[in-house]
Amino acid sequence: MIFPMQLSSQMVTGIGLLAGALTTISFVPQLVRVYMTRSADDLSYGYLATFAAGIVLWEIYGLLLRSLPVILTNAVSLVLVLGIIILKSHYQRNHKRG
Repeated sequence: MIFPMQLSSQMVTGIGLLAGALTTISFVPQLVRVYMTRSADDLSYGYLATFAAGIVLWEIYGLLLRSLPVILTNAVSLVLVLGIIILKSHYQRNHKRG
């Protein structure tokens, strides 16, 4: 046993939601930075694609377990990462034209 005390299922869900919220929110400053600087040159497509694939697998895992924290936080994370990918592509196209 990892913890010497018993935790209620609500407590476990709360910990999962908090952990997921913090890791998901960590993408917001990056998305804002990409939007404000109009550049995502520092972020490789390989990194973004690999990370997005991992998020999709976590989402499938959460759906299979019917785990609300995993489902909810990974859905939001995927939207944020896809937003970064879309902005990166958009700004690169515009940079090449200009």
